[in-house]
Amino acid sequence: MSPALTVFCREYQRLSGNNLQVLREIYAPDICFSDPAHHIQGIAALLSYFEGLFARVTSCRFEIEQVMEQDGEAFVRWQMTFAHPRLNGGREVSVPGVSHLRFAGQVHEHKDYFDMGAMLYEQLPLLGGVIRGLKRRLGQ
Repeated sequence: MSPALTVFCREYQRLSGNNLQVLREIYAPDICFSDPAHHIQGIAALLSYFEGLFARVTSCRFEIEQVMEQDGEAFVRWQMTFAHPRLNGGREVSVPGVSHLRFAGQVHEHKDYFDMGAMLYEQLPLLGGVIRGLKRRLGQ
C-alpha cells in the first residue's frame, strides 16, 4: 500500500473530534471532498465540516474493511458506526460505504458512496418506519 493510503487508513480508524488536525496530513490543501449530501472544496472547509460532524454525534468510528489500489487511485470499503441523540433513539447505527480516492503524496480527491437512507432517514422516529416499509414492499 502506498504511504498516502497507509496514512489515510490508519488515521481514519483513529479519527475523533480530538485529533481532526491529522486531516491536514491526509489531505492536500485543495482537497475536493464529496458525499451524497455535501461537496466541499479545500482543507479549511473540510476541517469545519468534520468539526461540525463530531460536535453533533456522541460517537463515531470507521473500520476499514478492504482496500483496492492502483496507479494513484484507491477504493476503500468501510463501516461507519455512529450514535446521534436524535437518530435511532440515540443508539448506534452502522452504515457501510466506499470511498474513491485519488492521491499523489496526499489525497486530493475523495468521494464517498453510502446509503443516505440507511444512515439518516430510516433512523428518524416517524419517517424511518415509512421508509423501511417502502423498502420491504419494493423488495417483493
